[in-house]
Amino acid sequence: MFIAVLNVGFHLHGCHSLKEKRQRLRGLRDKFGALRHVAVCEGADNNNWQDAEWSFVCASNQKTMAESTISAIVEHCAHGLDAELVHHHIEWL
Repeated sequence: MFIAVLNVGFHLHGCHSLKEKRQRLRGLRDKFGALRHVAVCEGADNNNWQDAEWSFVCASNQKTMAESTISAIVEHCAHGLDAELVHHHIEWL
């Protein structure tokens, strides 16, 4: 079993409310939370309007599948959201 934990941090320029922040990042839970081998949660900075940190846990019997999923998540975070990706860290368990 291969387990990867991905932590990503975002900065949301011009965000003026928690509601707007959640709307701008909602696609993360909708897109990747629907996958059976991925768990998604919003972590630190959940009350800060312009910053967010999310965590993803991917479990798979095949390392290539886990790597592919994590890469897709990072790519979406970097280019598919109305937010700036400020950091990401992958840890293999």
